[in-house]
Amino acid sequence: MSISKELLDILACPRCKGDLKYDEKLEVLICQRCGVFYEIIEDIPILTPDSAKPLSELEKAHPQKTQS
Repeated sequence: MSISKELLDILACPRCKGDLKYDEKLEVLICQRCGVFYEIIEDIPILTPDSAKPLSELEKAHPQKTQS
């Protein structure tokens, strides 16, 4: 399931309050400004500051999805 455009319009990074980019393939929300991503678990974005993971760990978190 994907996140609706309406929800994406109101979601913000809990750290910097910046925009989040939804990566539908990896099912994560990415904050380019902070260089982190937030996982979406069972269609629920986990948007607590402590749940942020560095973009460098994105492939480790989703190895089967990052390979084409």
